[in-house]
Amino acid sequence: MAFKVVRLNRTGSAGNIVLNEALKKVVAKQYQEAHNLSMEMIRQDVKDPRPYHALGLLALDHRNFVKAVELCERATMLSPSEAVYWAAYAQVLSVVGRQNDAREAAEKAAALPVNDPMTADIIAVVFSRAGFHERAVPFFRQAISLNPGPANFHYNLASSLQFAGRFEEAEEAYKETLARDAEFFKAHSGLVALKKQTSGDNRLDELLPMFDRLAGDADAALHLGHAIAKTYEDLGEYDESLVWLKRAKAQNRERYPTDEAEQADMFKAAVETAGFDAAGAADGAPIFVVGLPRTGTTLVDRILSTHPDVVSAGELNVFAGLVKAKAGSSSNMVLDAETLRMVEGADLAEIGNHYMAATKVLARGAERFVDKMPLNFFYAALILKALPNARIVALRRGAMDSCLSNYRQLFSTQFSYYNYTYDLESTAQFYRGFDGLMAQWRDLLPADRFMEIRYEDIVFDQEAQTRRLLDFCGLDWFEGCLRFHENAAPVSTASSVQVRQPLYSGSIGRWKRYSDEGLEPLTRALRDLAQD
Repeated sequence: MAFKVVRLNRTGSAGNIVLNEALKKVVAKQYQEAHNLSMEMIRQDVKDPRPYHALGLLALDHRNFVKAVELCERATMLSPSEAVYWAAYAQVLSVVGRQNDAREAAEKAAALPVNDPMTADIIAVVFSRAGFHERAVPFFRQAISLNPGPANFHYNLASSLQFAGRFEEAEEAYKETLARDAEFFKAHSGLVALKKQTSGDNRLDELLPMFDRLAGDADAALHLGHAIAKTYEDLGEYDESLVWLKRAKAQNRERYPTDEAEQADMFKAAVETAGFDAAGAADGAPIFVVGLPRTGTTLVDRILSTHPDVVSAGELNVFAGLVKAKAGSSSNMVLDAETLRMVEGADLAEIGNHYMAATKVLARGAERFVDKMPLNFFYAALILKALPNARIVALRRGAMDSCLSNYRQLFSTQFSYYNYTYDLESTAQFYRGFDGLMAQWRDLLPADRFMEIRYEDIVFDQEAQTRRLLDFCGLDWFEGCLRFHENAAPVSTASSVQVRQPLYSGSIGRWKRYSDEGLEPLTRALRDLAQD
C-alpha cells in the first residue's frame, strides 16, 4: 500500500490554487519550485497551515523524517478541524514507524468530515499498516465511492480484505484494480497468492508476456516473477519455479548486495547485549514470537491469540524503534550493530514502560498480547531485561525448508533487513547467523522466559506442543487453541491465507521436491546445517 500526496481542491481561494501547484510540483519532483511557492505563502501569512502541509510532504520525499513530522504536525496545530492535515500527519508518522501515534492521528482525521477520496485512502492505509483492518476497510470503500477511478484505491482495499480473511471480496477488488490498470503488477501477484493455481485456472498467459514488457522495472519483475514462480510450483514444476524466482530477484540482487561482514557483526553485537546491566519495567507480560519469517511465527501467533486471554497486536516495530531512539546512533538503520552496542547503559526500564504505553491500544486493552515481529530475535536479551515479565517464543524449522521458504517469499522492498532473500547463498548465510544466535540465547537466557519450539513438532504433535506453549506463557489450557484456523482476527502477513486452514504437513520437506542441482548453491552454503 503506497501513500499519495493529498491535494486540496477547494475552490474560490488564490491560496489554494498556489498550494495545489506546490503539491503538483512535489509529485513531479520539482522541489525547488514547490519550496518557493510554499515559502511565498508563509511570507503572506505565517499562520496559514497549507504551505506547512506541502513542505512536510516535500521533506518526506527527501526522507527528512524529523522535519516532515514537525511540519505536518504544525499544519494540524494551525488547523485542527481539517481532516487532510491530520491524514498527512498520520501518513508521515506511519512511514517513520510510529504506528500507534499514526493510528491516533488517523482517528483524529476519521472523526472529521472527509470529502476527499485521497484523504480517505490515506486514513485507511494508516489503519491498515497499524493492523486495524476493521477500521481501514470502510475508509477504502469511502475513497472508492468518492472516486472509483484510481486503480490503487481498489488494490489497497483488496490487500486489507485479504488480511482480514475476506478472500472472495479481496479477489473481486483485485479484479477491479486490473479492470482500471491491466498492468498493475501487484494486483496480479495478489490474485495468484489468494488460491492454488491449476492447469485449467491460472494467469500464465497474462503474466509471462507482461514480465517481458515490464522487465526493466525491478519492482514489476519481482512481483510478476514471484507470481509466475508460485504458479509453476502449484503446477508441480518445481525447478521451473526456482528459475523464475532467480529471474524475479535478479535486479534487486544486483542493487542490494549483502554485506556479510556487516551482517555477522550485527549478530555478534546482539549477543553482547546479554551482558548489559539493567533493571526492567515492573508491569506488563507481553509474549514475543520471534524467528525467521515463514517458519511458523504466524501459526504460533494464531494459536496463542485464539486463547480468550490473549490478543495479537501484530508485527510491531515498537521495541526496535524505542531502542534506536534511546541509543541515539547516527546510522539511518533502525537495526544495526552500532545501535545494539550504543544502547548499553541506557535506561531499559524506561524502554519497557514506553513499550507498554505504546502498545496499549494496539493490544486492544488486553492484559496479555502477542508481538509477532520475527526479527525481534535480535533484541531477545534486551527485551527480557526491559520487560521482566515478558516471554519469548522462538520458532525453529529445518534449515533447508527455512531457507527455501524465505527465498520463495515476496517481502516488501521497503525493509532492507530482508535483502538477504534475493540470493540463495545469502539466505543460507543469514540462517547460519540466526542458528548461531539461537544457540547463544539457549545458553544465556533463562529457560522459563525463552523457549524454542519447532514448526515440525507443532504439525505432528499439535496438542502436546500447544499445551507446552500455553504452559510456558502462563496460560490455562483452552481447547479452542487447537482450532486456531477458526480465529477471525486479521492477519497482516504473507500467511494470511494458510493460517485460516487446519494444520497440514505438506510444506515440511518441501525442499526435496526440487532437484539437487537447483538447490546446490543453498546446500553448499549451509554446509553441515543442510542436514538439520
